[in-house]
Amino acid sequence: MSPQLSRPFVVLVHGWPVTDAHWRHLLPDLNEAGFAAISITLPGLGGPSLEAQSFRKADLAAWLSDVLSRRGVTRFALIGHDWGATVAVLLAAKLASAVSALVVEEEILPGIDVDVPQPGSEYYPTWHGPFNRSPGLAEQLVPGREAAFYGSFLQQSAGPAGLDPDIARTYVDAYSAPGILEASLGYYRTRTDDVQDVQSLARNQIPTPVLAIGGHFAMGTAVAAGARAIATDVTRLLLPNSGHYPLEQEPALACPAVIKFLRQHH
Repeated sequence: MSPQLSRPFVVLVHGWPVTDAHWRHLLPDLNEAGFAAISITLPGLGGPSLEAQSFRKADLAAWLSDVLSRRGVTRFALIGHDWGATVAVLLAAKLASAVSALVVEEEILPGIDVDVPQPGSEYYPTWHGPFNRSPGLAEQLVPGREAAFYGSFLQQSAGPAGLDPDIARTYVDAYSAPGILEASLGYYRTRTDDVQDVQSLARNQIPTPVLAIGGHFAMGTAVAAGARAIATDVTRLLLPNSGHYPLEQEPALACPAVIKFLRQHH
């Protein structure tokens, strides 16, 4: 068996509107800690793959399961950010015996009713959900204005600490590529089905250990509160200076906590 295959697998799935650069601090730390880290970009989330026939999160979880199966990855931990976390949770429910641990970074699943506390409620934007769900609206207004659209969301959602400007530009560039806008909007337009799937999950909670990471200036403690609606074993991690991107904004605190959690549960 190769050294890579003998290492515990960790699968990372980012959300909107970022790319796998979101993991730039965590990936080397995971590999140094002895894990085999695999970053996967879901269709339409700033990467080249647009192959999804459905953006329903349960269908994307099945897509991700197929990708991992083809790679021979049969047991693994999952780390998901934003939409990637919703997909990760649904995959953990689908493959409970295969998923050793689950990290949910800055996501409250569709249909889970928890309030975002202050100061996050003052910083984290709420306009993008209704805007992205409105049929045809973003398609008319965003092309040619990607820097304003994505840049505004990234700036607001990052909170006072902000994001590295160079990284933020790479995110805007990635989501300005042909076909990405239309595909990424699909994540918002399956809400009815997603709510149904998550509420079904809440009636049959997953046993997988969950580390729920919130940024104080974004979703904060609501991440853990929401996770407790769908999982029985939840540990909370609140990053005091972060917005929606804790693993980017406070890697010195967040990355060791993630690795400690994964070591406890691999």
